[in-house]
Amino acid sequence: MNKSGLFATLAAYVIWGLLPIYWKLLASVSSEEILAHRIVWSFIFLLLLLYVQKALPKFTGALKNPFTRRLFFLNGLIISMNWFIYIWAVNHNFIVEASLGYYINPIVSIIFGVFFFREKLSRIEWLAILLATIGVLILTIGYGKFPWISLALAFSFGFYGVVKKQRPLESTVSLTIETLAPLPIAILFLGYMGVSGQETFTSSGFVTTGLVLTGVITAVPLLLFGFGAQRIPFTVVGFLQFVAPTLSLAIGVLLYDEPFTGTHLIAFTFIWSAAFVFTLNGLLIRKKQLRKVA
Repeated sequence: MNKSGLFATLAAYVIWGLLPIYWKLLASVSSEEILAHRIVWSFIFLLLLLYVQKALPKFTGALKNPFTRRLFFLNGLIISMNWFIYIWAVNHNFIVEASLGYYINPIVSIIFGVFFFREKLSRIEWLAILLATIGVLILTIGYGKFPWISLALAFSFGFYGVVKKQRPLESTVSLTIETLAPLPIAILFLGYMGVSGQETFTSSGFVTTGLVLTGVITAVPLLLFGFGAQRIPFTVVGFLQFVAPTLSLAIGVLLYDEPFTGTHLIAFTFIWSAAFVFTLNGLLIRKKQLRKVA
């Protein structure tokens, strides 16, 4: 196995798993303002990256294609919604519920594969979906409210993947187009915040630096993932994707004292079982493929 690919992919998921700590450090800033800055600084950082990579012609070329432009503009709005929900959840003490969303996401991706791409499911995959569904139902009934944060994160990221699949494009180029879509709204919002005296960007050097670096922490793990995922088996990528929500869950419970009740434990046990079944199925498929090649 390609070691650089493995470490790059693992690093991406570790960064994503530790992001709640970063957003908590910016808790004095509203979720809306953090999102706006994240969009602006991500776009600037990615443009600089494209310039260094001499890939700006690829970016402008992709923009000239109406289908590509509409597709990735749509994805920009979807991923912006995903970012906002996650930032809001973390800074309102719902890290545990947010982490559940990213455990459910692989199952959502499987369901979307059936509905949008007519992919067929094995019995093992149906079992994983059943286990995950039971887990969500237990959490809904025992928790006393619908886990909308978890499902909104899982489904928005699932739709993001569906749209992305329609037109494969280099990760840096596609992400730059995606951040361009909500950029005018973000700039107008920050302008309004500045004129009305509500902005916190200049409130302290720490906040200013933290908001500027949102562009870096957005782009770097995506670039690491793009590099690594192309060099290691997809089944390994599938296994590693559970690193991020596991870290986030531990951070929420151990670092920020979020409640983890008996209901949570039962529900998460079903979700973890679904994740295990999903990963095991991927490993079995990979093993059969290797046997055919041999």
